[in-house]
Amino acid sequence: MIKKLIVLVISVAVLYACVTVPVTGRKQLSLVSSAEINQMSADQYKEVIQKGPISTNQEQTAMVKRVGVRIQKAVEQYMASKGASDQLAGFNWEFNLIQDDKTVNAWCMPGGKVAFYTAILPICKDEAGVAVVMGHEVAHAIANHGAERMSQGMLAEFGLSTIGVALGQDPTATQQIFMQAVGMGTNVGMLKFSRSHESEADHMGLIFMAMAGYDPNTAPKFWERMASVGGGEAPPEFLSTHPSHETRIKDLEGWIPEAMKYYKK
Repeated sequence: MIKKLIVLVISVAVLYACVTVPVTGRKQLSLVSSAEINQMSADQYKEVIQKGPISTNQEQTAMVKRVGVRIQKAVEQYMASKGASDQLAGFNWEFNLIQDDKTVNAWCMPGGKVAFYTAILPICKDEAGVAVVMGHEVAHAIANHGAERMSQGMLAEFGLSTIGVALGQDPTATQQIFMQAVGMGTNVGMLKFSRSHESEADHMGLIFMAMAGYDPNTAPKFWERMASVGGGEAPPEFLSTHPSHETRIKDLEGWIPEAMKYYKK
């Protein structure tokens, strides 16, 4: 009887700890507050940026920042239209370009902290290509994928403890869960998400780039270029947990009619 009661209490607690992902409407587990994970992310982001080096190419840097701000405004507009602006509380947007001609990568941490690596820019090709990547990476933050992964890790490690209690119980373990959730264990700080998260970010990113004034039809073309990177060798880190190229491109093409409703040149 006691075991059944415990299971019931846990089930109800988890149910009430669920939130809805913007755009897709998917329910997700959320045991971690935005304020807590955003602060952790800001600290880790500062570390990455300090190591740099930050690109000195003014033209490329300006482009990344310009696209970032346009995507940011699109996200803020979308969330406001859904009466969900409060979900952006604590976002302190930042867009940086890191000089690294070998790492094909870009990411956005919880709280709107974005980093692009110069090696991905030739594949982006132009500003629209940067918008494809920017929209996708920002979508991870808007969908709270990092917090969701951390919540799952905490549930497995601590049961239904909140992060505040968990920090008191075992701060080292909690920090490790955070690092795993946002992928900071890698030397480039790449976010590690499941394929379902990647697909969700593709969908949301397409909407955001369209609202920012970038043609959604450029998205499949970018991923075709990305698919050709490596020439049969291991894919770049940016693609390590992503859906297959064929699946991704097919899904994007299927979402384009929806995204075009938001597109304004």
